[in-house]
Amino acid sequence: MNIKQIENENGNEKRVALITGSTSGIGLAIAERLAADGFTIAFHSKSSIVVGRTLAQSHPDASYTQADLADQKQARRLVADVLSHHGRLDVLVNNAGISAVIPHSALKEASAEIWRNLYEVNVIAPWTLISEAENALRQSSCQEYSSCIINITSHAGVRPKGASIPYSVTKASLNHITKLLAVSLAPSIRVNAIAPGLVDTPMSENWTEAQKLWQERSPMGRGAQPYEIAQIASMLIANSYVTGEIVIADGGLNLT
Repeated sequence: MNIKQIENENGNEKRVALITGSTSGIGLAIAERLAADGFTIAFHSKSSIVVGRTLAQSHPDASYTQADLADQKQARRLVADVLSHHGRLDVLVNNAGISAVIPHSALKEASAEIWRNLYEVNVIAPWTLISEAENALRQSSCQEYSSCIINITSHAGVRPKGASIPYSVTKASLNHITKLLAVSLAPSIRVNAIAPGLVDTPMSENWTEAQKLWQERSPMGRGAQPYEIAQIASMLIANSYVTGEIVIADGGLNLT
């Protein structure tokens, strides 16, 4: 496939970033930050179609694709549709994920079906997206800037915490995939992960126990704002040297 050049106002090639789960929360914050950094954004969501289309219309040259990443055919179609629309891909942010709240001691509640569902979206889907995007990412990589993959994982994938053991294990798996791919895809494609702790989003506003934990035990005394996670993503994309890193962003909670 020949990469189509998208020209910005200065006549330079405009790079394209696909962010999964980018109609709200961390994904939206990353999309907005990368748009401010000069990227053309490919928005995605599973269900918020109207919001996605509105976001695409409000950003220059942006697109929106609906896809259920639990379905591998739809995951592959997502990458194909983005490439068909934009003609290139420079950055892939695997942000979309699902969780399950199960006490760690309730082993039988963590059924095989729950394990499979979580792995399908949190591990296999990012792998599929990366493998489908690999050729396009290699083609857009150049000496001035390498292509970049960022996996949004969780501090629960680093320490023995999290909403459930299956959820934490999927995030630990994605962290290790990050390191393995950083080696195998270098130097053309850099691969890093961001492992947030509590992030203040509409989803977490009723998580009173987590809010209390971060206020009392984390050195920063609070959860993160989505834009603070987006700042890290922007930094990792802009830096042409860092790869294979798992950036824990939990306000220092892991230190206590």
